[in-house]
Amino acid sequence: MKFSVSGIAAATAALAAQGASGHYIFQSLAAGNGKGTPYQYVRQNTNMNSPVLESAGGLPDLNSNDMRCNVGGATGGSTQTLALKAGDAFTFSLDQAVYHQGPVSLYMSKAPGTAAEYDGSGPWFKIKDWAPDFSSGQAVWTMSGSYTYNIPKCIPDGEYLLRIQSLAIHNPGSTPQWYIECGQVAVSGGGSTTPSPTVSIPGAFKTTDPGYTANIYNNFKSYIVPGPEPFTC
Repeated sequence: MKFSVSGIAAATAALAAQGASGHYIFQSLAAGNGKGTPYQYVRQNTNMNSPVLESAGGLPDLNSNDMRCNVGGATGGSTQTLALKAGDAFTFSLDQAVYHQGPVSLYMSKAPGTAAEYDGSGPWFKIKDWAPDFSSGQAVWTMSGSYTYNIPKCIPDGEYLLRIQSLAIHNPGSTPQWYIECGQVAVSGGGSTTPSPTVSIPGAFKTTDPGYTANIYNNFKSYIVPGPEPFTC
């Protein structure tokens, strides 16, 4: 579902009154367009407020390993790994729809062994950005209860972390909120292309990046999503 800035002003104010308990979580992953069982294939974070915890100074710690898979998501021994073929569709679903404006992005990182044992310390590549659409004259965001995309057809077989990220920039002048979860997938039937560009997480995001903050309510005509360009086969 897509929402314009003007169409969600009242809803944003109402949701703000809900407090921390209202924050959304990417809690399930399924093949195709399905809705999976919560945390079957998604590592469960331990901060149920959902955004990556802030540092003592009140700012997100962009140098923390928690930027990979959220707090408590460093390993996934109790998480199952979803089997997908290269090119297959998959869907992340939330406990409630995204209601903070900002881009949603998908990243992948190949595990040296099993995804369950992988901490995400290797290279990451981006495969998708849901960025704002300005074609109507104002920003329209994809704020949905689920996000569907496809595994790239050309990537090598193996097990991967599949990371989804919502960067909430709804409060101009304030620090953005990072909503992050990691799923575990085993890819078969792929190719031999080495994805690029790659980044390290932490290290991929800086407070000086274009798009890290933006005034989305005043003369908002363009936007650059933080992070690398999405990889395509």
